[in-house]
Amino acid sequence: MSYFQRHVFFCLNERAPPDACCANHKSAQMHAYAKDRVKKLGISGAGKIRINKAGCLDRCDEGPCVVVYPDAVWYTYADRHDIDEIIDSHLVGGKLVTRLLLP
Repeated sequence: MSYFQRHVFFCLNERAPPDACCANHKSAQMHAYAKDRVKKLGISGAGKIRINKAGCLDRCDEGPCVVVYPDAVWYTYADRHDIDEIIDSHLVGGKLVTRLLLP
């Protein structure tokens, strides 16, 4: 059994312009929002959900990205509503958010 049920990594990579990077899409703010939201929902901690920062996940050209393990599911997002949907549907409900999936 894993220490966490799901481990969520937010790419916070920064690159010099004109290269694409997740930091240009407010990834640090989205990470902080997700971390706070799972705490408020009471689903963070051992045996539950862990929201983490990550360096480059090598998918910055596809928009800001998040990966959920052990599911190995990759998402992109545009705003807090997308983060809420990932949390509510996938992390809480176990249902993928197909519209936000990265191939």
